[in-house]
Amino acid sequence: NCGNGKPWDRSYDDLVSFVKEFGHARIPLKFPPNPSLGMWVSTQRQSYKKYLKGDTSSNMTENRIQLLNKVDFEWEFHNSQQW
Repeated sequence: NCGNGKPWDRSYDDLVSFVKEFGHARIPLKFPPNPSLGMWVSTQRQSYKKYLKGDTSSNMTENRIQLLNKVDFEWEFHNSQQW
């Protein structure tokens, strides 16, 4: 049990801070100032794909999708932006 979604909320707050600072939600997998954020973003994309397929092991929810869409989260990562 991940304590009522709190770790997710903390990571989401980090994502919101990133968007405020950089103006987009394209967090690279390797983001030195916050390495766990890049991993978290990758996990959200995987969970979303499972969710779309109806895979019950996904921890993605309609509410989380709405929150991520609010910050223009990119569900498909295109490597056009090099860091």
